[in-house]
Amino acid sequence: MELLLRWCHREPLQQRWHREALLNSKVRSVVLTTSLVLFLFVSMYPGLRSLGVLFHAIFTGSYVPGYHSILLINFPNEQTAKDIGRSVMERRLAASVNILPRTFTMYYWKGEIQDASEILMLVKTKTSRIGDVVKYVRSIHPYANPEALSFPVEDGSQAYMKWMDDAIPDD
Repeated sequence: MELLLRWCHREPLQQRWHREALLNSKVRSVVLTTSLVLFLFVSMYPGLRSLGVLFHAIFTGSYVPGYHSILLINFPNEQTAKDIGRSVMERRLAASVNILPRTFTMYYWKGEIQDASEILMLVKTKTSRIGDVVKYVRSIHPYANPEALSFPVEDGSQAYMKWMDDAIPDD
């Protein structure tokens, strides 16, 4: 009789362990699957965002503000601007650059007002590439602290924006 009682108490314990093991394996499967989906989504985000912007533009016929930007960078002379502009273009960091003739600049440097004649470059690129352009330009620019200011494009020619997208590879 005692053996029978032990057996009766043991059976529910085994069933409980079995249920807990099944539950744990299901939880692990859900956590693993969710983690994998999140990892894939995050790793594919730039491409997914580009597709989303493209579909939005196709279906609505409108431009998504802020997808492209213009970056302003000053240079000490025209040759430096041309060299760095060509280098930015060769790396496919921008769709185009404009180098504007002399600008007159006043700025504070080490507590004093300075005057300079500079060359202004406009870099037209995807907003997602601004960080890459700035990092690259800073690494080769002759100034200790080069100007790099970006402005999002709010609207523009759809054909031009499409051309920019084709000219600049996705991240």
